[in-house]
Amino acid sequence: MTITRHETGPRMSQANIFNGVVYLAGQVGDGDTVKAQTESILKEIDRLLALSGSSKSRILSAQIWLDDMANFAEMNEAWDAWVDKANTPARATGEAKLAAAKYKVEIIVIAAQG
Repeated sequence: MTITRHETGPRMSQANIFNGVVYLAGQVGDGDTVKAQTESILKEIDRLLALSGSSKSRILSAQIWLDDMANFAEMNEAWDAWVDKANTPARATGEAKLAAAKYKVEIIVIAAQG
């Protein structure tokens, strides 16, 4: 079976598709606040899913990493405004030290094509 890779670089691809499932790399965003970064990330997730023949209504699971769990409610403000309420994915949220101090949120999703 073929693996399709989008926006591939020397270290990673932003999206891989195998057997009708889309795997996105962890996405980080721009902005000074948790909400702004989350909104930026969700916009990029929409773009990558569209590139891969999918959409937020097809997300199977999401992993959300916050630099501080105290930011959970602020992240959820952006998430709740964006998520397809009729097709909510399985989701987990945890706290982790992210790749750079400027990042407050990282989101990873897996979605079905179609």
